[in-house]
Amino acid sequence: MVVEQIEGVAKLTLNRPEARNALSSGMTRNLIEAIRWAAVDDAVRTVLITGAGNAFCSGGDVKRMNRD
Repeated sequence: MVVEQIEGVAKLTLNRPEARNALSSGMTRNLIEAIRWAAVDDAVRTVLITGAGNAFCSGGDVKRMNRD
């Protein structure tokens, strides 16, 4: 995940384009942590969640579910 703060916007980019940004348990933890950070940072007024590559997010990563 890539986290950027630009002029009051926290931009959270899911960064697994090779897996269509499918959510693994680690990526989910990182996303929750980033949202919690944005919620308490007074400089953040908006949260933008986007995906790298051609997809926003394909959902849960079923290939990793039993491993994580």
